[in-house]
Amino acid sequence: MRFLRTPLQIIRADIRPYLAINVIAYGAFVVGFIAAVIFPELGADRGATLENNGTGDLVRSLFLNPALFAVVIFGVNVVATAAPWIVLPSLIVPFAGIAAFAYHAFTLGSGLAPTTDIATVGLIPHSLTVIIEFQAYALVMFGAYLLGRSWIRPASVGARTHRIGYLRGLKKLGWLSLPALALFVIGAIYEALSLRFLVQPLVELIL
Repeated sequence: MRFLRTPLQIIRADIRPYLAINVIAYGAFVVGFIAAVIFPELGADRGATLENNGTGDLVRSLFLNPALFAVVIFGVNVVATAAPWIVLPSLIVPFAGIAAFAYHAFTLGSGLAPTTDIATVGLIPHSLTVIIEFQAYALVMFGAYLLGRSWIRPASVGARTHRIGYLRGLKKLGWLSLPALALFVIGAIYEALSLRFLVQPLVELIL
């Protein structure tokens, strides 16, 4: 169970920054959500973007195949979100991925604001998806923070040079990515199954 023990040790060693990262990740999402509720045009713009880039058609085509849907969700979360928005910027500029994902989390929150009664009911099961997947993002963001800190202040990880600090920070990012990947898998499976099997029964029950 080293893949869990080591990340937990890393988190416990810097619990305050880890909690702060969680506040940034979830907070940016919530602010985006609230902003779209107050200003519906924000959510409408996000929805139009998804339709124009083909995301809406892709989701509808995969809806009846939860297994394939889960694979696509996992790919989007890891390849199209965590990697380009958090990891890659942080490899080039210290802490850049934290700011980049905070903005992206805002747009995700604004896009999830419900515009219909059915969408509102759908948020009941989908809220757990948000909790799971954003915890995965928070772990990657925390790894990006540790990478940036180790890079700028090598002494914080007992390194003598910035290069060694960078490599040690990168190692911590790698360790934290393991439980993040596990959460992405869990989140993708739950999201696919909940959209397929939970939303419609809830709609019929509530509406």
